[in-house]
Amino acid sequence: MYQVLKYVHVGTIILSISGFVLRGYWAFRGSPRLENRLVRILPHVIDTVLLVSGAMLVYVLRLNFMYQGWLLTKFALLIGYIILGSIALRPGRSFELRQSAFAAAVFVFLFILGAAITKSPASWLSLL
Repeated sequence: MYQVLKYVHVGTIILSISGFVLRGYWAFRGSPRLENRLVRILPHVIDTVLLVSGAMLVYVLRLNFMYQGWLLTKFALLIGYIILGSIALRPGRSFELRQSAFAAAVFVFLFILGAAITKSPASWLSLL
């Protein structure tokens, strides 16, 4: 059970960030592809599976947020990633703000990834 959940979680992470980067590219190019119904719905489906699989892993592994600082860090940064991503992909804001939010969202994603891999709230900085 654990291995299946882990593969689903990692697979949806890859799909989620890949889709975000692709939609960001299309957004900055003004592509009409962003209006496609599948492009608008699929990220929500992928992210829902990602969150559910993550919650199930927390349950199966009996992890406690209070004693797993890296997990709390991932959760807190996930909220920031969602906010930055919505700013980056939503039209109506300045181009520069959207670009900055996009870059910041990718940076936050990499920090979340580092926290998950190193099991440290310091993420990649813990390797120094």
